[in-house]
Amino acid sequence: MKGFKYADISTANTPTQEKPQFPVRPLVQAIRKASLPNRTKIDIMANILQVANGGAKKTHIMYQCNLSFRQLHAYLNLLVDIGLLEARALKTEDKGNSQLFETTSKGKAFIKAYHSLKALLIT
Repeated sequence: MKGFKYADISTANTPTQEKPQFPVRPLVQAIRKASLPNRTKIDIMANILQVANGGAKKTHIMYQCNLSFRQLHAYLNLLVDIGLLEARALKTEDKGNSQLFETTSKGKAFIKAYHSLKALLIT
């Protein structure tokens, strides 16, 4: 293919171009409707509080809530500052000190209110 250029493809106007056998646009729209909507910050906060309800480490919360490391730290700092989450020092033999995050009673009230509001919006 000596002398092949990308411009050759875009400038070639051939009247024999065929339409796709299946409709592309409706397929894309169907996939978008079937996928879950984007989570709000409140949804993510409630998800973190649910995961940390019995106590959880950072990595467990990060994987269960599908968050990046930066997002996780931002949300954990916010929830601890508000008082919905409590950080406790956890001593382990192999890795030294780590933190265990646990949902406070205020956080449990938040989860309960979140679920009741969610139920009102769905019905």
